[in-house]
Amino acid sequence: MDPTPISTLQSALILGAGSWGTALASLLHERGLKVQFWGRDEALMNEIRKSRRNSRYLPGLYLPEGIAVTSDLSSMTAADMLVFVVPSKGIRETSLLVASAGLHAQAKVIVSCAKGIELHTCKRMSEIIAEFLPGKVAAVLTGPNHAEEVSQRLATAAVVACADEDIAKQVQGCFTLPWFRSYTSDDVCGVEWAGAMKNPYAIAAGIALGLKLGDNAIAALVTRALAEMVRLVVRMGGRPDSCFGLGGVGDLMATCYSAHSRNHRVGKLLGEGMSLPDIISSTRMVAEGVPNTASLYEAAQAHQVRTPLLAEINAILHQGKPATEAMQALLSRDPRAEMDTMR
Repeated sequence: MDPTPISTLQSALILGAGSWGTALASLLHERGLKVQFWGRDEALMNEIRKSRRNSRYLPGLYLPEGIAVTSDLSSMTAADMLVFVVPSKGIRETSLLVASAGLHAQAKVIVSCAKGIELHTCKRMSEIIAEFLPGKVAAVLTGPNHAEEVSQRLATAAVVACADEDIAKQVQGCFTLPWFRSYTSDDVCGVEWAGAMKNPYAIAAGIALGLKLGDNAIAALVTRALAEMVRLVVRMGGRPDSCFGLGGVGDLMATCYSAHSRNHRVGKLLGEGMSLPDIISSTRMVAEGVPNTASLYEAAQAHQVRTPLLAEINAILHQGKPATEAMQALLSRDPRAEMDTMR
C-alpha cells in the first residue's frame, strides 16, 4: 500500500535560487509537480538554464529539463503553490515583486521556507508575505533540512505548519517522497520562531568548536539553547511542544553539529580568530544567524525573556566582544536550578 499523501496541488513556483531553492525545485519535480524556478540574478539563471546546474550554490545537483528556469517574473505562469526560498532579508522585496506581477492571484497556498524574524517589527516571514499577498493561506516548511543532503536524496524529515489542516495536508503531500518525509503542525508561530532561533545558537556551537572547548561544553550549550528557545517561543505565542519537534530541537541539532551549516561555519571561524567582516566577505552563502541574532535579542529584551546565551552571541556579533570573554561570562554566571525553563 502506497502511504504517500494525495495532493491536489499540481504546480509550484520556486522563488529563490540558492542551494535550498535549487534542491526543492528538484524535489517537487520528482514528486510530479510542474515546477518553475526563479532567481533574480539573470546571469546565474541563464547558466542554470543552459547547464542545468547551479554551480554557485549546489553544483552537484542536475536539474531536469522539465523545470522551467527564469530570472523574469513576468514570464512565469500561475501556479497552485508559491514557495518562498529567499533569505529573510529579501522576503519583503520578493513579496512586493510577486504581488506586482500578480503571480499570487490563482495560488492556493503560499509556502515560506525562510527562517528569520524581522528587525524592529518582530514579524515572522509568513506575516511579512501576508502583508503583500493578503487573503492567501500561508504555510511554513522547516526542519533539519540541509540542501546538500536533500540534493543527494538522503533520508530527511520536515514539518509543514499551517493553520488550515486541509491545506497543511495538501502541502505535506507535495513534500513527501520515499526519502523525504514530512509531518504537519498547526503552530505556525511556534515553528517559525523556533526555526529562526536555532541559527544564533549554531554560531555559538561553532565558536565553542573553534575555541576547542570540547564536546561537553558544546552539548551543554545546545541544551541551554533549547531552554532559551522554549522561553521566547512561548512568550511570542508559540507552543512549547513545537520546540521539541523537527522545527525546534531537530533543526537545532542539525545546525549546531553539521559541517553543512553556514551558521556553524561562521561560528567556528570566529572561534579560530577570524573577523566577522572577513568571514562574510569570503562566501556567497547567507548565514541567517548573523542578522537574526540582533532581531531575536531585541525581541527577547522587549518582552523581558531571559536569554543569557543569546545576549552573549549578540555581543560577539554586533558589539565586538571577544568570543573567549563571552564564553567565560556564561560560565561565571550565578548558579541556578536546571529546570527553570519557563522563568
